[in-house]
Amino acid sequence: MCFLATIKEELRTALAPLQKKLEAFNAVKLVCDQTAEHIKSQAQHTERQIKMEFEKLQQYLKEEEAARITALREEEEQKSQMMKKKIEKMTEEISTLSEQIRAIEQELGAEDISFLQSYKDTQIRAQCTLGDPEKVSGALIDVAKHLGNVKYRVWEKMLGTVQYTPVTLDPNTAYPKLSLSEDLTSVRRSDERQQVPDNPERFDWLWVLGSEGFSSGRHCWDVEVGGDEGWVVGVVKESISRKGGVTLSPTGGVWGIQQYWSGEYAAMTFPHTRLTVQRDLQRVRVQLDWDRGEVSFSDPRNNTPLYTFKHSFTERLFPFFRPSTHGMQICPLKVSVSVK
Repeated sequence: MCFLATIKEELRTALAPLQKKLEAFNAVKLVCDQTAEHIKSQAQHTERQIKMEFEKLQQYLKEEEAARITALREEEEQKSQMMKKKIEKMTEEISTLSEQIRAIEQELGAEDISFLQSYKDTQIRAQCTLGDPEKVSGALIDVAKHLGNVKYRVWEKMLGTVQYTPVTLDPNTAYPKLSLSEDLTSVRRSDERQQVPDNPERFDWLWVLGSEGFSSGRHCWDVEVGGDEGWVVGVVKESISRKGGVTLSPTGGVWGIQQYWSGEYAAMTFPHTRLTVQRDLQRVRVQLDWDRGEVSFSDPRNNTPLYTFKHSFTERLFPFFRPSTHGMQICPLKVSVSVK
C-alpha cells in the first residue's frame, strides 16, 4: 500500500505542471477567442468608416459637379441673352433697311415727272445712317474655362478640405483605458476599460504608439499636449517591452519628455533632466533624425529648443504618446501643390 501511495503521489506531482500548462493554454485560447471576435468587430467598424469617408468624397464631388454645371448654365444664359438682344437689334435694323430699300425701289419705278418731283426727298432717304454691322466677340461659351485641367482643379480644391497628419495612432497598441478618435489623430483617457484583446503589441500602461515606425531619414510632428499635467511624448524602440515595467530612459529604449503631475517638465534621461520653460507648453514638436542619431524637442510657437537626445539607433523607432486627462492631438500639416 505504501508503494501504491508513493507512485500516486509521484503522478500527482507530475500532473501539476500539466494542469498549469492546461491553464496557460486555456488562458491563451480565451485571448484567441476574444481576438477572433475583435477582428470581426474591427473589420466591420473599419468598413463603416471607409464607406463614410468615401461618401464624403463622393458628396464633395457631386457638389463640385453641380457647382460647375451651374456656372456653365449661368454663362449659357448670360451669353444667350446677349445674343438674343443682338439678334433683336439686327432684325430691327434689317427691317428698317429693307423698308428703306423697297421705298427707294418704288420711287425708281415711278413716272419720270413724279420721280423728278420727289428726287430730293428720295435722295435724302437713300442716305444710310446705320453703322456697319459688327460681329460679337466673346460670344461663345468659354469651354476651356470649364474643362481645362478640370480633374486637377477639383483635386487642388479638395486639398483645402482634407487634412494630413504625419503620424496616426495604432489602436492595436493602445492601453485599454485609452480612447482614440475615429481618424486616429487624437487620444484621451477613458474611465471605462475598452473591450479589446490583450494582444502582445498592446501596452499594459497608459501608452499608445504611432502606426508607422522609422528606420531612416528625418521626420517631424507636432503634438497638442493639452492644458493639463501628466503627459509624455517621444519615440521608443520597436522591441520595447509592452508588458510590465520598463526603464523610461534611453537605456530602456525611450527618448521623450514629460510634464509631471506637479507641473514641472523633464527630459527622460537617467536620472531625469529638469527642463526650464518660459511658459506652459501647449504644443511640442518632435524631430527625429534617425541617420544622425538625434531626437529633438522644441516649442513650435517660438521654435524654442527644449532638449535633444543623441544616440546611435540600431532599430526602428515609433512615436509614443501618454495623454493627460485632457487628452492630446497630433497636429495636421498644411497641404500644398506644386506643378513642375
